[in-house]
Amino acid sequence: MAQGPPPSDPVVSTSGSPAGAAGAQVGIAGAPPNSSAYQVVARRYRPQRFDELVGQEHVARGLSGAIESGRIGHAYLFTGARGVGKTSAARIYAKALECTGGKGAEPCNQCDRCRAISAGQDVDVVEVDAASNRGIDEIRQLRQNVAVRPARGRSKIYIIDEVHMLTREAFNALLKTLEEPPAHVKFVLCTTEPEKLPITILSRCQRFDFQTVDAQAIARRLEQIVAAEGASVSPEALALIARRAAGSMRDSQSLLEQLLGAASGPIGVDDVHAIIGTGREEKVGAVVAAIAARDPRAAIAAFDESLAGGADPGGVLEQVLAALRDALLASVGCGPEQMRQGAGLGVDLAAFGRESGTATLLAMLQIVDHALGRMRSSGHAAVLAEMAVVRLASLEDLDGLAEAVERVASAVAAPPAPAARGTAAARPTAVGSAAPPPAAAPLPPREKKTTERATVAVQDPGDRVDAADPAVAPDAASRPASAPEAVDETAAEGQPVAHMSSLPAEPQTLWQRATETVGGLAADFAGMASRVDWRDELLEIALPATAGNAASFLRRPEVAAGVARALAEIVGRPVRHGIVIEPAAVAGGHPAKDATTEADRGRPTFSQAALLREAVEHPLVIHARTVFDAAVRKVEPPRPRQAAIPTAVVRAAGHGEDERDHAVDGEPLDGDVDRGVDGGLDETGGDDGGDDA
Repeated sequence: MAQGPPPSDPVVSTSGSPAGAAGAQVGIAGAPPNSSAYQVVARRYRPQRFDELVGQEHVARGLSGAIESGRIGHAYLFTGARGVGKTSAARIYAKALECTGGKGAEPCNQCDRCRAISAGQDVDVVEVDAASNRGIDEIRQLRQNVAVRPARGRSKIYIIDEVHMLTREAFNALLKTLEEPPAHVKFVLCTTEPEKLPITILSRCQRFDFQTVDAQAIARRLEQIVAAEGASVSPEALALIARRAAGSMRDSQSLLEQLLGAASGPIGVDDVHAIIGTGREEKVGAVVAAIAARDPRAAIAAFDESLAGGADPGGVLEQVLAALRDALLASVGCGPEQMRQGAGLGVDLAAFGRESGTATLLAMLQIVDHALGRMRSSGHAAVLAEMAVVRLASLEDLDGLAEAVERVASAVAAPPAPAARGTAAARPTAVGSAAPPPAAAPLPPREKKTTERATVAVQDPGDRVDAADPAVAPDAASRPASAPEAVDETAAEGQPVAHMSSLPAEPQTLWQRATETVGGLAADFAGMASRVDWRDELLEIALPATAGNAASFLRRPEVAAGVARALAEIVGRPVRHGIVIEPAAVAGGHPAKDATTEADRGRPTFSQAALLREAVEHPLVIHARTVFDAAVRKVEPPRPRQAAIPTAVVRAAGHGEDERDHAVDGEPLDGDVDRGVDGGLDETGGDDGGDDA
């Protein structure tokens, strides 16, 4: 429990004095300060009535209204930043409940109860520091004490400061008492971090949020204190102190007392800058002007000059941040009433904001904020501050850049002319395609779905070539060589197509020369080819069913691109090539016993990158990611189907029509038809499977 020491000097109400207009407590006028009994300004001028709470009128109105109407709660929660009056309001609330001479909700501050509470000597008003009494043992003792009746007054009030510091066990022990305390017990909980309180505590209290105090209100209050102290402080210095306090009344009063103790005469702006470690406003204004002119040399010179008087680099950078903040508000149309910086900078921040633009100023603020964050934990803060100043003075006009990007994007997104669309629709889509799309339905501008062969469209030697991804290609080992699937032979837009009349007559020699040019494993695996033929204008390389690893390697995009470049260099024009796997040898017209197994061995390995790339481009996956704000982390490859005996084998084994009908009309066998990702059919039994087997 924290009890304050009694003041040595008598306390009188000064409602008629300038300080008393704000409800201050002052000592006897003209009495010399006694160092042994001296109280700091923040304690001597603590508010003593609800109407003296600066900037917290909503709290004063709520508490006084509850007392006047008799609707007094048993638990209150005061939240807010440091130095805004939470503990002062709790003490005023305690005096209002215990006052014997006041009228209405305001305490009289003259009766014995009010004086004892102000001095911290009342036994029925208990202040608990939760930071040092945070355990369950202290809360157990509190629970035992609440049952004791008040010694002098009507109520027993517990003020628990920094309540968020209690442990979880202490909160749990306090729950029941906080929800149903004795009729004479009132709780006031004060905290700067309400988010750390359990929801069970929050739901049992009436909450009042204290606001940060406006700089103008702080300056007025400081002016009253200066008048009561008989000191002389310039209005500009008081305004600077108020801005430096950042909404905390206690911080401003502590800084004022530091100035009163250090100065021997009138206090001006220079004295304040010397105490708080900031630069003179005109020097900081020179830094801002150089940044606005995009002159890094002048900005560094002005920054170094602002540090010459002993200013802190972080303090000067914070002043630059405050100036940029006002310029940002001006860039979005805010008026001078929302500006915080005075005319001492010598820079028209409104004009600076309009000329620089919002995007540029936002980037500048981010640069300064990042530098200040790094300076707190760095041993070379001055260098980091100079780096930030150079970045600010070297920053390009981001608003103009954004407009240029928008113009380029709008030009790219504009629909082509009707003639261009007609030309694109008339362009041939595939060479040797069995079923070309109708002329009225042009192909959409999306990537074609991959097919069995890893086809490559070669543009020019050295250009980037995209090969079909083997991870998404359907299984080619189970297809008969007599019925290969149609290959996407569409050339890259604007590239010529090689003609059969100009292609080499020896495809095997061409294939060997191209792979030897690539070298490495490509040349070794290329020698495993069982057949190299021209198929229309496509160089088709057939590998045996047992060469699955070789096919996977040759289908890699980088390997396929290298082979394609080599072919183009040899032939002198783009040449397409495709890798196919021949089915296992058949004997007596029937597939071999382990034909499916050998085909599985030849199936290319599914790479996680390829599966992930295909998944993130799927429309349903894109929609799911948008709806759930999710990300694709892993894609499982397709599970291999179990090998099944084709219908033709069943009939050859002597089974009757019942078994055949079951295979065709009933539940299909696993190996009959496998529909791949591109919508094509993968028939393990060949083209003659099914009813025609």
